[in-house]
Amino acid sequence: MKQLALVVALTLATPAFAQTLDQRIAAKLAEAPLGTRFGLMVIDPDGKEIVAINPDGRFIPASNTKIYTTVSAFALLPGINEPDTSGGATVALVGQDVVLAGRGDARMSSADDCTVDCLATLADAIAAKTKRVRNVIGEDTLFPDQRWSPGMSWNNIQSSSGTGISALTLDDNELKLTITPGKPGEPARAELWPYFTVDNQAKTVAGTETELGWSRDPNGKALRITGMIGVDAKPKTWKLGIDDPADYAAWRLKVLLEARGVKVKGQVQTRHRPAAPTDDPEYRAKKGVALARAFVGGPALARLTPPPVFEDLKHINKVSQNLHAELTLRRVALIEGSGSIADGVAQVQSVLEKAGVPRTAWDLSDGSGMSSYNRVSPRSSVTLLRWVSAQPWAAQFRETLPIAGVDGTLSRRFKGTPLEGKVFAKTGTLNATNALAGYFTAASGKTYTFAFYANDVPGDVSATKYMDDVLNLVAAAN
Repeated sequence: MKQLALVVALTLATPAFAQTLDQRIAAKLAEAPLGTRFGLMVIDPDGKEIVAINPDGRFIPASNTKIYTTVSAFALLPGINEPDTSGGATVALVGQDVVLAGRGDARMSSADDCTVDCLATLADAIAAKTKRVRNVIGEDTLFPDQRWSPGMSWNNIQSSSGTGISALTLDDNELKLTITPGKPGEPARAELWPYFTVDNQAKTVAGTETELGWSRDPNGKALRITGMIGVDAKPKTWKLGIDDPADYAAWRLKVLLEARGVKVKGQVQTRHRPAAPTDDPEYRAKKGVALARAFVGGPALARLTPPPVFEDLKHINKVSQNLHAELTLRRVALIEGSGSIADGVAQVQSVLEKAGVPRTAWDLSDGSGMSSYNRVSPRSSVTLLRWVSAQPWAAQFRETLPIAGVDGTLSRRFKGTPLEGKVFAKTGTLNATNALAGYFTAASGKTYTFAFYANDVPGDVSATKYMDDVLNLVAAAN
C-alpha cells in the first residue's frame, strides 16, 4: 500500500490529461473511505500484467470463494451435463419405518407446483406401497454433521444465507415468513408453515409505518415476531434458515404422506453422522486409517434424479447461492474423502496445484465464502481463471458467471457504462468486504482476466462504485 500512497501523492501534482493509467486508478481508489485495503490484478490475453496493486496480498474473498468451488466441480465431478443419477434422494421402507435419505442434491422441492426432483414423488411411492407406517426418518449420514463452516458469523444462522448444510436438503432449507396487517390495534397476521412455533407480538397500527423484527435461538424452533406494521402497508416477507434440514425434510414428508391417506403412528426422527477425526484427510494420512464414510438408507423403494449438476453450478454463480455452493464442496469431497469440509478443501487444493496456484496464496474454510477465515490473493484468482480459460469446459464455466448490467448479481452494475454486457465475473459481499473476479472485454475487443478485492471498508459501506469505475478506466485504456 506504500506504493499506492506514493502514486496518489504524485497524482495530486499531475495534470489530469498527463496522468498515467496507474495514477488515474490511484486517484479513483483514493476516493474510497479511508482505510479501505484494495488488491487488484489485471492480465492481458498474453499473460502480461496490466495492473498490479497488492497482487500478492491476502484478502477475504467473500462469495468469490464460489469460483474456487465451482471450478473444482467442473474439473473433478463426472457427468455434470447429464441427469444427476448419483445425487437424488431416496426413500425406503425399513420394517415399519420410512427412511428418507439424502445423497447431496441441493434442489429437491416440496412446492405444490414442483415438476422435477419432487418430494411428492417419493411420498407417492410410499403411499402406493402401504397406508400405515411407524416413524418417518430423515437421514443425512452421507456427509458428517457439519452444518456450519468454521468462521461463519453466528448471527447469519437464522437467515437463508446461513441455513444448515445437510446431505438431505429440501426447499433450499428455508421457510417463507409473511407478515400482513390486520385491523388497527390488533395483532399482525403471520403466515408460516407450522414447522416453527410462533410467538407473534407484532401489532397493526394506523398508516403505513412498519418496523418488524424476528428472532430464533440456534437449533430452536420457537420464532418470536415483534414490532408493528401499518394497516395500509404491503406485506413483509423473509426467508428463514432451517438448522436441521434432515428433520425438516422428514417433517414435510410426514405431512405429504398424511395428505395421501397414510397413517403415521410414530414420530419424525433423524439420523446424523457426528464429525470425527477420520473426516480430516491429514489425520487419515498421519494415522493410516480408513475413511469415515457411511450411508445406510435401506434398499430404495424410489429414487429421484435431479437435473444436471451444471444447471446448479450456473445457479450458484449467477445468484450467489450459499447452500448449493456448500453442498457442491461436500460432493467434491466424496471423490476421495468422507464428504467433510476438510476433504472438500483438499480436493480444491488438488485443482489449485494443477492450475499453478501456490499454497501460500490461499486458505479456505468453506465453499460459499460465508467464512471470515477464507483468504485469497488477486494473483491466485487470476492464475486460476487463466488456467480455466485453457480447459475444455472453459466456455461452460464462463456461462455460469453474472454478466454486467444483464443478469445475476451484476444485473444492476455497470449500467450505462462501456462495460455493460462486457464483464463476466463473480461478485462477493461480506462485512466490510467487496470482491469481483472474472473476465472483461476491453475497448480493443480483447478479453482480460482480473481479480479485484476491497477489505476493511470502514462502516461496512460498499466499495463497488470505486471498483467499477477503476475497471472502466482499465478497459478504456486497453
